[in-house]
Amino acid sequence: MMGKDEVMRTFVSASEGADIAVIEGVMGLHDGIDGTGISSTADCAKILSCPIILVCDVKGMSRSVHALIMGYTGFDPAVTCSGVIYNRGGSERHRSMIGLEETIPSFGWIPRNDTLTVGSRHLGLAMAGEGEGMAKSSAVIEKCCDIEGIIEAAATAPPLPMKKEEGSNEPERVRIGVAMDQAFCFYYAENLTRLRREGAELVFFSPMTDHLPSVDGLYLGGGYPELYAEALEESPCRKEIKKAADEGLPIYGECGGLIYLSRSLETDDRRYSFAGVVPADAEMMSRFVALGYIDGKVNHSSSPFSKGLSFRGHEFHYSTVYPDADIRYAFTLKRGKGILDQQDGIITGETIAGYSHVYFSDRFAKELVTMAEKYRSE
Repeated sequence: MMGKDEVMRTFVSASEGADIAVIEGVMGLHDGIDGTGISSTADCAKILSCPIILVCDVKGMSRSVHALIMGYTGFDPAVTCSGVIYNRGGSERHRSMIGLEETIPSFGWIPRNDTLTVGSRHLGLAMAGEGEGMAKSSAVIEKCCDIEGIIEAAATAPPLPMKKEEGSNEPERVRIGVAMDQAFCFYYAENLTRLRREGAELVFFSPMTDHLPSVDGLYLGGGYPELYAEALEESPCRKEIKKAADEGLPIYGECGGLIYLSRSLETDDRRYSFAGVVPADAEMMSRFVALGYIDGKVNHSSSPFSKGLSFRGHEFHYSTVYPDADIRYAFTLKRGKGILDQQDGIITGETIAGYSHVYFSDRFAKELVTMAEKYRSE
């Protein structure tokens, strides 16, 4: 989605001033796009020349875990595996049985503890800030893992051949409202950074509890509007957003933002009235409708974005949107499903809303800021 150079640049920038940087792996170590190793955790480790620490679930096994470890460590010799943490371990006898034939260093033994379990729901795990899991987990890790050994392993990573960019932000020229609460919480941090670089002051607000702030544009990201549908329906913000959209306020919505901007959302319980900016209705489904990377471009001349602008991103949703028949789409996807037949990004006035979670390029961010700047000048 980002490209190798962007992976390197973002990592260098984000870890400035840190003594250690921890990268959370995704899926299995070698699971990449379309069954390849491209974009896998192992691929990122090779790009960044960083060592791997395997976390192995040992519930219900002892000696067999070493066969798994040997498979993972030997599958791609270019990946450096410094050690292993055994997760969901049992008794001391269980630990001693596994310890008889260790093939790589052990950095920890996490005993099975149901209070540390992070629950799943339809878009993945519960958010890190929900509940007390993070605090409890950190205490267990401090007690059960070799923190010094992990730090020493991290220190084996060689210097990266890239320095942090010294680029400065543009002067703040516009105010862009960003929905940020339990219902809208899926954002790429780099997207927000790029908007700031292009001259946007970001004004964070909650569509559940706040009035619409005085802004020149809106960015409504993904999240869980279906879990907070009643609060979103009752909040005065939804009618304020509809009024502002009718008056020409530029709005960009992604996934959860698309659902909220639609007329309604139907769940198992009932139908909820939403902002009504987008001429469409949404419905929650029992299983995921789309999951994976997207690759697309702006294809409609009436889109607020420039025709031909290309982008990449990701889509993951358990909902379906049913737009009116005469709808216009801003985006055509050559990879991904979108709203209908690889069309995404419904255009209505100065609003664009689709399922694509776009990873902003500099140009994409600049055009969003330019839309807000145009609105401000009018």
